[in-house]
Amino acid sequence: MTTETTITLTLDSRDEAVLLFGSRDQNLRLIRDSLGVRLVARGDFVHIDGKEAQVEQADRLFQQMRLMLKSQGSLSQEDVRKLLAIVQQSEDREGGPQTLAVIDGKRHVRPRTDGQARYVQALKENDLIFCIGPAGTGKTYLAVGMAVMLLRQEAVRKIVLVRPAVEAGERLGFLPGDIVAKINPYLRPLLDALGEMVDPESIRRYMENDIIEIAPLAYMRGRTLNNAVIILDEGQNTTVPQMKMFLTRMGNGSKIIVTGDVTQVDLPRQTRNGLNDAVHRLRDLERIAMVYLTEHDIVRHPLVQKIVKAYEDDKPRKRKE
Repeated sequence: MTTETTITLTLDSRDEAVLLFGSRDQNLRLIRDSLGVRLVARGDFVHIDGKEAQVEQADRLFQQMRLMLKSQGSLSQEDVRKLLAIVQQSEDREGGPQTLAVIDGKRHVRPRTDGQARYVQALKENDLIFCIGPAGTGKTYLAVGMAVMLLRQEAVRKIVLVRPAVEAGERLGFLPGDIVAKINPYLRPLLDALGEMVDPESIRRYMENDIIEIAPLAYMRGRTLNNAVIILDEGQNTTVPQMKMFLTRMGNGSKIIVTGDVTQVDLPRQTRNGLNDAVHRLRDLERIAMVYLTEHDIVRHPLVQKIVKAYEDDKPRKRKE
């Protein structure tokens, strides 16, 4: 017996509703025909009625549509079609088309939420990808998974892992060891993700042969990187000039992935961070994607999602900037 259910979504404004519904409600008709649900839109409200599983899919779809509208300022019918595919494929992602890598012949590197699936789609379709979201949403892990997949497919020849060493002011000379040892503490999250997908001996060999390179952001100046995946982690801790310098390192056949959490900026308060600036400047350019993840995409310990939400709920009272 199939359970019927009804839910009501409350939108932020009539303007948001108009953009979500599309010209002459074309997006609503597409959702209705694709998911087999009944939709009634009245002002700021959308009533969704139908079989429980389809209504749940429609609810998740509207969440993703609202996030995409917020991030890019518009929503095309093609965007809605892509999001529909993500929601409908989510029931059977294991080994599916969005799998990035298979570890030990059994473990899959793949998206585990609708937001992560949207991120993976953006990684596959664009040359420059910005992913912004709180801790634990898989920003770094999936970026490394994409890099490993492209390296194994011989689509690229090199992986470059980059992170700003904000705490040391980009002055790493006082730390012991060579440059790899000096920057290692700052790149640990990237290396941890890499270590889950590639065995230690292969990592060592790749690094010796300069196939995998780790570098502080300050050491990127003057370079051009061809046929490479270049990952910049903690992008919110770059200055505007640093971000411009980094993005212009892209050579032919390369893909750049920038991840960051704009709620955890370690720059001096008066310094504008390069991630927010780049998203604002580049959002309308082709082959560039801006993906926003939320606490709903956190895949760490269940408490992490609650912790992030607690801090987010308190933020308006703490900061008035």
